[in-house]
Order: sequence, then structure tokens, then C-alpha cells
Amino acid sequence: MTESGLKQKVTRLRQAYAPHEHRPLGGYLAAMGTYAGVTASIAALVRATGRPVPERPAPGDVVLLAVATHKLSRLLSKDAVTSPLRAPFTRYDRPSGSGEVMEQVRDQGSATRHAIGELLSCPFCLAVWVATGLTGGLVLAPRLTRLVATALTAVAASDFLQMGYAMAQQAAEGGRHAEA
Repeated sequence: MTESGLKQKVTRLRQAYAPHEHRPLGGYLAAMGTYAGVTASIAALVRATGRPVPERPAPGDVVLLAVATHKLSRLLSKDAVTSPLRAPFTRYDRPSGSGEVMEQVRDQGSATRHAIGELLSCPFCLAVWVATGLTGGLVLAPRLTRLVATALTAVAASDFLQMGYAMAQQAAEGGRHAEA
């Protein structure tokens, strides 16, 4: 198949997949390829260092990494302070409370730029990458990874405590206003 024939086939596939909306399928392929490359690199590094891979991760490590993944994914994808990391791929939309921002993916430029914008502004999407990195870290540098994950878990717990405190404070102030 010629290069122009392949391009035509890809264009037809893209149009058939999403006829009324721009979907950056090429960018998604690049992101998946990068993820596969990162994962393969981690696996090769584990193999090269001879680090033992646990038969079954300890339940405490799974919980620790789950909470740390949640927090780091939100920090990277929504935190106002990390917006310079996302700025080349997203555009500020509005604040969304608790130090977080809503952003829109930049549609101009390449399909890869669009896909990276979607990845970086979506905590659910980014969680796969973060969990992979933390899991690799648990094998390659378990003490350091557990320390970092513990700090992220403490921040996540603090966030929930802060929100609970704010709700309790609002309820108490609401109760005083009701009595007046």
C-alpha cells in the first residue's frame, strides 16, 4: 500500500469513527505507544537490575498506591500550581474550587498535542500513568516510593479533612443564621 493510500484509509477510518467531531486518533496512538514504551522500559530496568517482582503486592501497598495515585493524578491534572505543566496543551477556563482549575484542551496544532492535553487535564486518564510509575517505583525503589506515596496519601487525607471541616463550619454558621 502506498503512503497516500494509507493516508486516505486513515482519513476514512477517522471520519467513519467520529463523523461530527474531531477525535485525534493519531495522537491517541502516539500516547499509547509512549505508554507502552515507558512500561517496557520499566520492565527492562527491573529485569536488568534483577529486582524481585512480588508474586502478589501487599494489600497495604495497594491501598497506599491507590490513594497516592488519586492525589498525584489530581495534583498534576487539576491543581492551579501545576497549570504551567499543562499550559502548552490546555487553556484556562475557570476555577473549580479547592485550588483546582478547569481547563479546555487546545484544539489547534497536532493531534498529539490534543491527546496530551486530554491526558494532562483528566485525572482519570492520568491515573493509569501515575499508577504505572508508582508500581514500577515500588519494585525498583520500594523505600523511596513508599515514602513518597505516604506523603501523597497524607495530603489526600488532609484534603478530605479540610473539606469536612469546611462543611462542618458552614453547617454551624448556617445553624446560627437560622436561630437569628
